[in-house]
Amino acid sequence: MFAKEEKEKIMKLAFLEADKAEQQGEIPIGAVIVDAEGNLIGRGYNRRELDEDATRHAEIIAIQEACKNLNSWRLIDCSLFVTLEPCPMCAGAIINARLKNVYYGAFDPKAGACGSVVDLFAFTKFNHHPQIFGGLYREQAAQQLKNFFKNIRQQNRI
Repeated sequence: MFAKEEKEKIMKLAFLEADKAEQQGEIPIGAVIVDAEGNLIGRGYNRRELDEDATRHAEIIAIQEACKNLNSWRLIDCSLFVTLEPCPMCAGAIINARLKNVYYGAFDPKAGACGSVVDLFAFTKFNHHPQIFGGLYREQAAQQLKNFFKNIRQQNRI
């Protein structure tokens, strides 16, 4: 577990990734993965539109980079920080990667797989169950998403 100041520092990195997505016209979702000491080992931002690939979510990209950096698919004792509650696909990747902790910002009432729609981590038959910490800087995360979609709607009216 990380101290409040550490969580804030790491979550700011996830927001920086979300900013990169937004600057490229993507939905602003960012993710970072840190090891047990808090060292950054993976980062990613939403790239579905840019790459024309439904699997290019921030969490997936961060997991891929972390696995590459550790030379292992097992991210044991690592933590994911993401600005939006993971979807079912990303929750599956989190389980498979054996991430220890998941910290997320905004709740996702349409696709959230940490309890908002479904809680995939609560299924006892899965072989791994990360600790989940939802709502970390949720107001900031939710506001970034609201502003993005408001701007998109305004641009479409012109």
